[in-house]
Amino acid sequence: MKAYEVIYQTIENSILKGEYGPGDFLPSENQYVKQFKVSRDTVRKALNLLMTNGHIQKIHGKGSMVLKREQLRFPISGLTSYKELQQAYGYDSITDVVSLETIKISEDLSRLTGFEKDEDVWKIIRTREIDHQKVIRDTDYLLCRLIPNLTREIGEDSIYKYIEKELNLQISFAEKEIRVVPLNQLDKDHLDLNSQDNNIVSIQSRVFLANAEQFQYTESRHRVDKFLFYDFARRNPSTI
Repeated sequence: MKAYEVIYQTIENSILKGEYGPGDFLPSENQYVKQFKVSRDTVRKALNLLMTNGHIQKIHGKGSMVLKREQLRFPISGLTSYKELQQAYGYDSITDVVSLETIKISEDLSRLTGFEKDEDVWKIIRTREIDHQKVIRDTDYLLCRLIPNLTREIGEDSIYKYIEKELNLQISFAEKEIRVVPLNQLDKDHLDLNSQDNNIVSIQSRVFLANAEQFQYTESRHRVDKFLFYDFARRNPSTI
């Protein structure tokens, strides 16, 4: 990776984590020259790339100001289907089923998904297109013995609606893990990425029915600049 790309990623991560908010000014070019031990031209290439990708605006005599980015709000608590989020927030979105097949769970997949080895599962890969850009890639594994019939049409609409309305199963709770991870080849093949994207937000979930039986494992991979992940927390002094 080139020096200006390292600087770009470092500053971008600081902005995405909220270390610099909308309206804040970044450190000066001279400060970055000293911090990264590079030339001014290298710093300027990184800043120009940040401006091209909509992170900052250069203001003459003042420096580089962080811009407010219109990101889609995505809750990390609760258990809501993508279709329900789309309807709640008014996303202009299209779901495309990339592949749908049945497979047996291997030892490696058993460790990843939580399903028993040799279980028959549906594997469905889907992309979510928002405002004419594919920005989410979902990979789901669902137990065949609980969900015997799964079609591309169901995958394009809502799997959760099918499970609850047609199969009369009650979806109850999920265990979630959220990480920022490097892009892989499937991300590059199926998503519309920015030229300098190197990472993606991965949300891995094990989802359970009301009887506490796991029926789904899913990994949902989101383009980092497109979503704001949020939660609501309430303090409960009685537990302290």
